[in-house]
Amino acid sequence: MKVVILAGGKGTRLAEETSTRPKPMVEIGGKPILWHIMNVYASHGFQDFIVACGYRGELIKEYFSSLLVHGNDYLINLKDGAREVVSNGCPEWRVWLIDTGVETMTGGRIRRLRKWVGDETFMVTYGDGLSDIDIARLLAFHKRHGRIATITAVRPPSRFGALTIDDSQCVRNFSEKPQTGEGWINGGFFVFEPAVFEHFKDDETVLERAPLEALSKADQLMAYVHEGFWQPMDTLRDRQLLEGMWASGTAPWKSWP
Repeated sequence: MKVVILAGGKGTRLAEETSTRPKPMVEIGGKPILWHIMNVYASHGFQDFIVACGYRGELIKEYFSSLLVHGNDYLINLKDGAREVVSNGCPEWRVWLIDTGVETMTGGRIRRLRKWVGDETFMVTYGDGLSDIDIARLLAFHKRHGRIATITAVRPPSRFGALTIDDSQCVRNFSEKPQTGEGWINGGFFVFEPAVFEHFKDDETVLERAPLEALSKADQLMAYVHEGFWQPMDTLRDRQLLEGMWASGTAPWKSWP
């Protein structure tokens, strides 16, 4: 099953990092967040990726091209340039790198990928969010309900630390940037049937607007509720938070060896 990763946006809210590279190439622990997202899926057995490139997409293409060189040991014949891999250190992924346009909207990007997706169930996520979501359970939920689309519902992280204060104004608990206890939002991690393509009209189609609204009204949109960890990388502070988790060895999304 193919996994589409929307990696074409400009990431303007993270301008400190994205002025020269696309947001999915911003690094956490020395690896692009895109690499982390792909590992989340691969750890559940999904290793066929379509990366929807756009802004500075050539850097994403260069990264995966260089993995073949830097991730493997190989013998090279300097006479004719022939190369033989002698030790493979790269993951067993198939990665389609498709230019979907610099200004194309999210739904438009998916629409441009139709011939590569084919006529089968497929998954979609954003190139800037991490979670400890169980992808296999998400897919089973989608199959069980038989709708055109499934969205993952998450609770948004709070912008501020939470305090528990007793009557004497002593802080009894401090939690830095916890998830809020109210409301659900779109956390990405979609599953779609091919019929969803009928809702993507052109490059200007925004997935999160008309398509999902229409599917909801038609009773064709299910919500897989994820109570666990979810964190987008929208700001420099978000990146620093994720970097700190990785550096401390407590990254909740790391489900691979």
